[in-house]
Amino acid sequence: MKVYDRFFIGGEWVAPAGTGTVDVVSPATEEPVGRVPDATEADMDRAVEAARRAFEDGPWPRTSPAERAAVLTKVSQAIQADMTSLAELISTEMGSPVAWGTMGQVLAPSMVFDYYAGLGSSYAFDEVRAGLMGQVLVRNEPVGVVAAIAPWNVPLFIAAAKLAPALVAGCAVVFKPAPETPLDALRLAELFEKAGLPPGVLSVVPAGREVGEHLVRHPGVDKVSFTGSTAAGKKIGAICGEQLKRFSLELGGKSAAVILDDANLEETLPMLLPNAIMNNGEACIAQTRILAPRHRYQEVVDAMAERMGAMKVGDPLDPEVEVGPLVAARQRDRVEGYIKLGQEEGAKVALGGGRPSGLDKGYYVEPTLFVDVDNSMRIAQEEIFGPVLSVIPYEGDEQAVAIANDSSYGLCGSVWTSDPARGLDVARRVRTGTYMLNSAIPIDFATPFGGYKESGLGREFGPEGLELFLEQKSITLPAGFTPEL
Repeated sequence: MKVYDRFFIGGEWVAPAGTGTVDVVSPATEEPVGRVPDATEADMDRAVEAARRAFEDGPWPRTSPAERAAVLTKVSQAIQADMTSLAELISTEMGSPVAWGTMGQVLAPSMVFDYYAGLGSSYAFDEVRAGLMGQVLVRNEPVGVVAAIAPWNVPLFIAAAKLAPALVAGCAVVFKPAPETPLDALRLAELFEKAGLPPGVLSVVPAGREVGEHLVRHPGVDKVSFTGSTAAGKKIGAICGEQLKRFSLELGGKSAAVILDDANLEETLPMLLPNAIMNNGEACIAQTRILAPRHRYQEVVDAMAERMGAMKVGDPLDPEVEVGPLVAARQRDRVEGYIKLGQEEGAKVALGGGRPSGLDKGYYVEPTLFVDVDNSMRIAQEEIFGPVLSVIPYEGDEQAVAIANDSSYGLCGSVWTSDPARGLDVARRVRTGTYMLNSAIPIDFATPFGGYKESGLGREFGPEGLELFLEQKSITLPAGFTPEL
């Protein structure tokens, strides 16, 4: 049991205002593995007040970007020095296979911190432009106090995606991790404390939805950065719209992988499937709709079933396991509900569909492959967030693009072909924010990531991710004066 009895607020480990606690339960054993305080509105008020003081009166916004970047570099180095234990901690919290999590859950966050450390040292926060009537100084200033809210599926990675650009911009941040995964967030707070972050610049306060909403509504918050469900994102957007508060949203997905008729399946599937069932299927960018040409449909189904059937399911701490348990009993119930719904809609289960034998404890669901799926079915339209894939037939590239675009989401996707020029034509026509052409890399941290339609607003990563946390100011300069930058 890893037990925290305090929050990290204002640069100190402080006692909670209330007496409630939250047990962290291993999805593999169904046993408690940790405990943290359950934040109240008073705890959030204290964190926002500390952030406000740090931003208004503290040194952080007035230090150089290079000095801020140096703190991020120290945190990245600390993460890399502790990769194994951090990967095991996150796997214990939420069930991610440690073999995947070492890269996806731990190394990737350190790469994000390193990228923004480099960008912070080179980004043009101040620029003198030749205006129409003279010189103008255009400044990029920190937006202020940021509320950063992350889900449980890739908790440290999403924390890095928000904290790295916000902090290098000069903002102060109140970070609310999900109740299911508070342990790695508080461990991250320890790393920032050791890295020398000034008091109040970062507070880490695990809390539930109601206290999270209080944070979003707080008048001391200037900007909300949220990753999570589309339903929650719509509510946050409405609140921020009422207050004219800045916000960015990274939400759900129902990504389509288009296998063109000239694709080599022996080359395609080893790259496609890891992105279809990554993190037990609990990934917004998962390629869960597999679009196959009708005349090769059975070939695609057979090849996928063979590979999926060979995936090892079990203890996420086993380095050979590829699919672990879902995060909680409620998530398993949700996924099993969709499997039942798909069968009621007329789709057929070609593989899986139940709970794996021999695993009496843990929230496991077999990797499941649906066939005879029409894109209008709910299993093809709604985000399931589990190891469930649907193979949908199409005839011709035009119909493939139309099916891929027939979704309320637009976060990710891929196309697979022996003709890259043909694949690029498909990629250009699919309305989604991130796309892979014969590639297994869904996100490049130096380029923008985000969604069309109900998949969100704004772009994380790249310079665009930094600009989410900046305000632009134009200062008209007198004739003959050029400031030092």
